[in-house]
Amino acid sequence: MRSIWKGEVSFGLVNVPVKVYAATEDHDLRARQVDKNDGVRIRYKRVRDDNGDEVEYGDIAKAYESDEGEMVILTKEDLASLPVEQNHEIEVTEFVPADQVDPVAFDNAYFLEPASRSNRAYILMREALESTDRLAICTFTLRNRTRLCALRVYKDVLMLQTLLWPDEIRPAILEGLDKEAKVRPQEVKMAASLIETMAADFEPEKYEDDYQNQLKELIEAKAAGGEAFTVEERESSDDDGDDEVADLLAALRASVKDRGGDVDESDDDKTDDDNGSGSTKKAAAKKSARSSTKKAPATKSAETKPAAKKPAAKKSAAKKSTAKKSTASKSTAKKAPAKKSA
Repeated sequence: MRSIWKGEVSFGLVNVPVKVYAATEDHDLRARQVDKNDGVRIRYKRVRDDNGDEVEYGDIAKAYESDEGEMVILTKEDLASLPVEQNHEIEVTEFVPADQVDPVAFDNAYFLEPASRSNRAYILMREALESTDRLAICTFTLRNRTRLCALRVYKDVLMLQTLLWPDEIRPAILEGLDKEAKVRPQEVKMAASLIETMAADFEPEKYEDDYQNQLKELIEAKAAGGEAFTVEERESSDDDGDDEVADLLAALRASVKDRGGDVDESDDDKTDDDNGSGSTKKAAAKKSARSSTKKAPATKSAETKPAAKKPAAKKSAAKKSTAKKSTASKSTAKKAPAKKSA
């Protein structure tokens, strides 16, 4: 590797001479633009805006617009004369707890190598950072930009991680979270159980870039005159993404079981009135309850009517018996003379 910057890390009265190396590299395959008819490569030319004449790369300079709108040309020598460009120092301004810097702010990473005959100061700073579990917040200028960065320990090496400036991180204003759905406590519990069944130590070596691997395979197959993959036809769907799993809790429980985790079945019938995703099960229970209530009179009408109105039944029975007695006495009185005449 070739160093891209040389200077020193300074904190307090201590200076640590270092060399800076790019810690990452891009493994993506590079595509070239070609004419689709015959594959001839397309090249871009740098031409003047006024007459279209081509300009050599070495004759191109940078120009910036002034407040008055005038274009000011700055050469490499002009830019190198800036005081910050002449200051080869990574200045530590403070040491902060490591968990206070959100990973979203991390940008490019650089290795720092000891640049002096003795690496004593380098080792001392590394050990001090590890023992305190803090990051050193620094500023330095690299490639025409002043950068905010965090100095930390990575596998026994001091690493300089550039940080995005606060105005470079967009605010997380998302319409999909304007109204948050409510989830049931048992769903959260089951989701936590699923997380526990999938818990592991991070081993990045076991992951691969599937896209790049398949892209290489496709290139080799096409070069040999064949095809590497066949495209499976996808059924068209009108689903706009709003249809969620009918029972989220059941899906979580099945996932935990599939991974050999323990499942607590006692939470099956617990529901939340304001829950959205698990409301299907509750609605089905209500529907079955309503249907059973409607069917009950048809199957047991003889049993339910007397049971529902016992006091009224006694009254009507008493009235009927009284009515029968009076009717019987009347009919007896009428029929008696007929018997005598007979």
